[in-house]
Amino acid sequence: MALELKAGAFKPEYTGKMNFYLTVLNEKIKTEDEAASVGIIICKDKDRMIVEYALKDASHPIGVASYRVMSELPKAYKEFLPSPEVITGSVSNILDVLAQ
Repeated sequence: MALELKAGAFKPEYTGKMNFYLTVLNEKIKTEDEAASVGIIICKDKDRMIVEYALKDASHPIGVASYRVMSELPKAYKEFLPSPEVITGSVSNILDVLAQ
């Protein structure tokens, strides 16, 4: 699976980029016993008609979803996600390793 998160609205050219990623995944990384890769593009906003035309002739399965930014994480999700401190610590550890 290829997942791409975009900060703005969906653009048709994202389809071509995702097709490229999926071709590479299927030819270079996927094993014979795995199903073909699927792409998901997550954008801040999308126009359904633009998405439909952009995906109409795509050679790989691609889905487009939108998200909304909230000022606070809903309580129901807090138990499933790490705290900001844990994320900061993890990123710091990765940067330390990369700096070596």
